[in-house]
This record gives sequence, structure tokens and C-alpha cells, in this order.
Amino acid sequence: MNDQRIAVITDSGTDTPASLQTEHDVRVVPLRINYSDGTSFESGVDIDADEVVRRLDDEIPSTSLPSPDQLRQALQTARDDGYERAVIVTIASALSATNQTAQLVADQMADVIPTLVVDTRSIGMVAGMVVERCVDYVEAGVPFEELAERLDRAAEESDVFFAVKSLEYLYKGGRIGKAIYRLGTALNIKPVLMCDKEGYYTIAKKARGWDRSLDTMIAVAAATAKRYESVRLGICCSSATSPLYKPLEERLRAAIDNIASVQVKDISADLIVHTGPDLVGVGVQNAAL
Repeated sequence: MNDQRIAVITDSGTDTPASLQTEHDVRVVPLRINYSDGTSFESGVDIDADEVVRRLDDEIPSTSLPSPDQLRQALQTARDDGYERAVIVTIASALSATNQTAQLVADQMADVIPTLVVDTRSIGMVAGMVVERCVDYVEAGVPFEELAERLDRAAEESDVFFAVKSLEYLYKGGRIGKAIYRLGTALNIKPVLMCDKEGYYTIAKKARGWDRSLDTMIAVAAATAKRYESVRLGICCSSATSPLYKPLEERLRAAIDNIASVQVKDISADLIVHTGPDLVGVGVQNAAL
């Protein structure tokens, strides 16, 4: 428990590293993965990304946010464990109602445990980098009343770029519209995608072919890194693209000369539902506290 007794809670869609969860008591409320036969699983608890991929040929499942009861229980447990306040950090409200539900629950429990709800306006490992920044601030003694402004700025200074071999999963899951989907199915265009300032998926840059898409993603990440004195980088892959971890890191280090740290993270089960089995992502975050 940190000296301020502020609990840090997040959802599984932020891909928060297990080491951060264990070492800093970051509590994760899982999203759910639902199949048409009525079975439902908690992401990262009783189903993993590889199992989702194995079943994709039979069915693309749906996902659902944590229930209000789950979020309420997470806050109550934190209070029972001695925490006096809490921060819930969620994936982009533009992509999931988790943030809005968390805010509703936080308002209901304000007399039990005052809670700040943070919209990362991002997804996956980059949302997890905002969770890590939250831990940094809490453990550095930043007052609870200042966390909202600090974390809003951290979200603003955290960017995710990613590419997939097929846009079918993003389209069927409602994460992208027809315009992007049609572009991605024409002339072998493999756009590099990103979250815009509100958290919606948009095109960062167009590329033709998978290899060119990876080249473009590295170039976009390098250009973003130049905004800051130093940066934290994240690299995310699925099992199918995991052989790219090492060459991607080598290429990023060659292209970016102000790297403070690099972390790698496999994609979570709930996110792979919407990206499909072939994903590569790069995150860039201002390293300055």
C-alpha cells in the first residue's frame, strides 16, 4: 500500500503489465468475452488471447464491459483493505462504456471511498502506460486533488500506433467505420491506425502492404518522439507477430535517440477480439513526470 492510501484500479483492456499489478497492487477488473452459445469468460482470468485466436475460425465473439457490481466490489474491497481513496483508469470512453460506468459507480460510492475516474483516451499497452504514470504520481506523493490534471496531461502525451493484416475484426466489432474498412480492402492498403484526441480510431498514415505499414509505423513513432526530451516506448504483438518484437525494438532504437525505456507486452484476450490474430503496435509516451 502506498503512503497516500490511494488504490489504483484499471480494466483489462489497458494491458497493464503483470509486474506492475503485483509490485504496486494495481487492481484489474476484467472485461468479458461472450460467445453465441451463452458461454462468457473474464479476459485474462479464464480465457487468454491464444484461446480466442484458436476459436476465431468458428466465431468472432463479442466483448462487454465490467458490470457495475464488479466495479463496486473492486472499490469496496480496496476500502476494506485500508485504502482511503481510489483512481480508476480506463480505456478510451470512445471505445467502451467502461469509463462511464466507472464514473457512475464512483459517484454512488463517493461517501465510502472518494474516487477519480480517468479516461486514457487510448487502448491496450498505451492505456497501461497511463496506469503506470498514475502509479508514479501516487507513489511520488502527488496530492489526490492534483491527479486529474496530471493524468489528463499524461493521456494527452501518450500515443498508440498499430497495424493489422485484416481490418475485418475492427469493422465487425464496430471499432472502425466503412470508410476506413473500404480503404483497407482496396489496393492492399494497410493503414497505420491510432487513437485521436477523443479516443476514436483514425488513420495516422496510409501504407501499401504489410512491410511498408510496419516501416510507416516506425516513422510515425519516431516523429512523435521528437516532441519530447525523452520518451517511454511500448511494443505490443500478438502470438502470430511476436517474432517481430526484437527487430522492431532494434529498428525503433535506431530511429529514436531519446528513449528512456522500452517495454513489450502481449495483447490481451479482450483486445484481440477486435484486432484479429495479426497485430503490431507501438506506443510513445513523454517520459517526463
